[in-house]
Amino acid sequence: MTIIAGTPAAPDKDWWRGAVIYQIYPRSFQDSNGDGIGDLKGITARLPHVSALGADAIWISPFFPSPMKDFGYDVSNYTEVDPMFGTLSDFDALIAEAHRLGLKVMIDLVMSHSSDQHAWFIESRSSRVNPKADWYVWADAKPDGTPPNNWMSIFGGSAWHWDPTRMQYYMHNFLTSQPDLNLHNPEVQDALLDMTRFWLKRGVDGFRLDTINFYFHDKELRENPALDPSRRNASTAPAVNPYNFQEHIYDKNRPENLDFLKRFRAVLDEFPAIAAVGEVGDSQRGLEIVGEYTSGGDKMHMCYAFEFLAPDALTPSRVSQVQTAFSAAAPEGWACWAFSNHDVVRHASRWGAEIQDRDAYVKMLAAVLMTQRGSICIYQGEELGLTEADIAFADLQDPYGIQFWPEFKGRDGCRTPMVWDAQALHAGFSTHDRTWLPIPIEHQLRAVSAQYGDPDSVLEQYRRFLAFRKQHPALAKGEMELLASEGSLLQYERRYGNEIVLCVFNMAPEPASAEPPRGDWEVLEGHGFQSMVEGNRINLPAWGAFFARRA
Repeated sequence: MTIIAGTPAAPDKDWWRGAVIYQIYPRSFQDSNGDGIGDLKGITARLPHVSALGADAIWISPFFPSPMKDFGYDVSNYTEVDPMFGTLSDFDALIAEAHRLGLKVMIDLVMSHSSDQHAWFIESRSSRVNPKADWYVWADAKPDGTPPNNWMSIFGGSAWHWDPTRMQYYMHNFLTSQPDLNLHNPEVQDALLDMTRFWLKRGVDGFRLDTINFYFHDKELRENPALDPSRRNASTAPAVNPYNFQEHIYDKNRPENLDFLKRFRAVLDEFPAIAAVGEVGDSQRGLEIVGEYTSGGDKMHMCYAFEFLAPDALTPSRVSQVQTAFSAAAPEGWACWAFSNHDVVRHASRWGAEIQDRDAYVKMLAAVLMTQRGSICIYQGEELGLTEADIAFADLQDPYGIQFWPEFKGRDGCRTPMVWDAQALHAGFSTHDRTWLPIPIEHQLRAVSAQYGDPDSVLEQYRRFLAFRKQHPALAKGEMELLASEGSLLQYERRYGNEIVLCVFNMAPEPASAEPPRGDWEVLEGHGFQSMVEGNRINLPAWGAFFARRA
């Protein structure tokens, strides 16, 4: 008998399409060494939770060396691990364990800016003639000594900071300690692409690109025009920030970015089955930019804008409006949707602060999110129904919140440590006497241990619905047809191959009834929602949902 070895299955290059990506904020996931701050070994130890939840991939926020003025989004070395989080060996072990559990690993790349402590910037600011003099965005002052133009920083004030060594201003879209890289310089692009290859060779499966539309600035440094007050939107920056007073057409969103994204995609395509998702931060042109960046199959695999991360209440009309706008702006594109992340108020509070049965509400929202056309991101703690923590000013860490307190309290309220064991010190997150951010008692009561195995819990509903989603490919990869929605009812069909799944949601605290489209429908079970069909009517309880498959 001759035994012929089978050919290994080719990796699925489309694994990202319809994937569920679980975002991990490493400072707050699990502390393994008792210093009050989460780390890579802690993430590795808790990966079984993510796997059991039913996610396909993890996205890890930055863990690179950093002075932590913006908690890792100010990188001082792109190819190392900050000792606070561990070592490269710890990262390799994390990759191995994730892959053993069937999880893809995506990491956060911050390429629009670095820390002012990065070796590149230290050299760049040393003189106007050094080899890296043009690696950052430098400009002379106006004759009166004021900044080169009117560009604003998202973190408040001018986007220009005076450097006495070079006797020039440098640009910073964020903190003054986060100078913008000059991607007009091909050497900068090459260095960033080499860094990308470094992590791909270590086994990562993809990237989340921070502030992807901020990579390029207008070479002529033209001034941004004022934005009509009627068009101001607080989703990119808080309403109290004058950043919202400008139309940002020259300090970001530049057309040169398309060619760089093609170069970036070509690097990804050197490796099998890699995917990237870009964060598009723009209140006026977000979906249009997503369309540009995901078209043609030669740039981003997927992007997300801030439509579902904005303060606007989630209603049937809002969901329909966003999906219709996305289809028009990005007919070739693929979105990645999220309701919460490390930069916005948790949606259980942002939309549900006044809702009496908040658990039922967030369960319904989870089903809405998981049935959108696109991939989805779940932010750690969302599966527990965690609310925004109320952090006292004395405990604030976020420079954004400190700058605009008390009108805007910053991002610490969504970044508090993950809660694992309701009975343990600091909910099992750390053995240190103090955690980097305090853990609210109401979070501790919602720990994984308190919800695991309870069929009525938010956690078990997430697990149940993610399993249901995997059973029906139409919900993950299918096209979406919006149906007529009235009042509190949201209705659409997801279509993939021969499968058509009807999704109906009651987005109100009172019961409602709906009439399905004509035809024969098989009522689907296993999703955790209860509804009653009487004749040709579907009766849904408050915050209810109904799913059926065309027979």
